[in-house]
Amino acid sequence: MSFLFGGGAEIDILLDDAASRKQAEIKTEDGKKEKLYLFYDGESISGKVNVTLKGKRLEHQGIRIEFVGQIELYYDRGNHHEFTSLVKELARPGELANSTSYPFEFQNVEKPYESYTGANVKLRYYLKVTITKRLTDTTKEMDILVHTLSHYPEVNSSIKMEVGIEDCLHIEFEYNKSK
Repeated sequence: MSFLFGGGAEIDILLDDAASRKQAEIKTEDGKKEKLYLFYDGESISGKVNVTLKGKRLEHQGIRIEFVGQIELYYDRGNHHEFTSLVKELARPGELANSTSYPFEFQNVEKPYESYTGANVKLRYYLKVTITKRLTDTTKEMDILVHTLSHYPEVNSSIKMEVGIEDCLHIEFEYNKSK
């Protein structure tokens, strides 16, 4: 059948700093544990997409990578809410004659929420590569984990207390808490 539709392709997403980037373990829906790369709000995401041909050539209508943040409600599986979506075109429509590698970078990406998997909802971030073809698209997703660092305002760390006799004697105490 590959002579009708052109050969297929295998997609791999590799991050530039994969060797040094922290990984965190999460539980998947079916209870298994999975290790994902850890990112923070405002960090850039860069790497390369390797497209390995299974046949001699691949005719496509374009290759793109997306960075997506979405919320999935388990009781409403078909309906996802995307709160972040960035797209980069990797290749214009054409034909691939050999396996190719495409660099990508999403600079200073805003990731407003933390990744979360709960009983009723899942908030996830992922990279998705799509090779658009005539009949069926080839896609590959790579989940990433996001932690947000919160800066809490400093509380006034001193305690003041005033004691005394009205209109006669007043003593004021101030106690500074040291951090």
